[in-house]
Amino acid sequence: MTTTKTKITDLLGIKYPILQGGMAWIAESTLAAAVSNAGGLGIIAGGSAPIDYLRDQIRRCKSLTDKPFGVNIMLMSPNAEDLAQLVIDEKVPVVTTGAGNPGKFMAKWKEAGIKVIPVVPSVALAKRMERAGADAVVAEGTESGGHIGENTTMCLVPQVVDGVSIPVIAAGGIADGRGIAASFMLGAEGVQLGTRFLAAEECQVHPTYKELVVEAKDTDSVVTGRYTGHPCRNVKTKFSKKLASGEKDGSLTPEQFEELTLGSLRKAVQDGNLEEGSFLCGAIAGLVTKIEPAKDMIEEMFDEAEKLLSK
Repeated sequence: MTTTKTKITDLLGIKYPILQGGMAWIAESTLAAAVSNAGGLGIIAGGSAPIDYLRDQIRRCKSLTDKPFGVNIMLMSPNAEDLAQLVIDEKVPVVTTGAGNPGKFMAKWKEAGIKVIPVVPSVALAKRMERAGADAVVAEGTESGGHIGENTTMCLVPQVVDGVSIPVIAAGGIADGRGIAASFMLGAEGVQLGTRFLAAEECQVHPTYKELVVEAKDTDSVVTGRYTGHPCRNVKTKFSKKLASGEKDGSLTPEQFEELTLGSLRKAVQDGNLEEGSFLCGAIAGLVTKIEPAKDMIEEMFDEAEKLLSK
């Protein structure tokens, strides 16, 4: 069994079936280009950033790599319509989507030759995306960082694989070759990683952010915001503990919680602000122990996965 020739490498024209997560505020052109140059699929996060900024990021990425890359579109974002058009104008080869149904953009994207890969937390949504015309889906378990569903990767991936006929990419709790090999055993044709790439040399987050990820232990992540309907996994810090206890004892209303967390990811990424920043990160951070180039990470992981799967 080979991990480097799958339906995903064929579909996307990449060497390794690995996508770098479209992490808001984090996934920009430098990191995306490094992952694409290393043989994976780098992704620029759309988030709710200004369209001019994103156009610049896409063009910058093109100047840094001649390999395929993608853009992640959060469909809830106020700029989703503009971004949906921007990826067509800029001839972006791949789009991943989150938080919503890309159905209304699908025909335009397909016409432009864009490969569409929605991120899904359930079998029902995966089936709906397949019917809408998705090329593949990312089945993302609750172990992942940032906005999460409730089902674990181990349970979700094989059920999605059985539920759809398009290729499935596993995400959530994968940070080494063992995780990749396990994903393949569950029926995935590729993986998406976020947390491990936070420690990539090319990742432009504040050094404090990287340090938190590299120093994190297995019990150092906490989910906050379940009562707002948008649960998020973060590194445990004074700020995230404050949010968690306010949510638990009711001393923070959902409105106050939303107010406190507004702009908190930017404060983490750009300022390394431990008092007011949300350092989003997956539960697998305990496996991430050093800062290194994205290329070294990818080659080492697939080397390890290959050895495990050939046993």
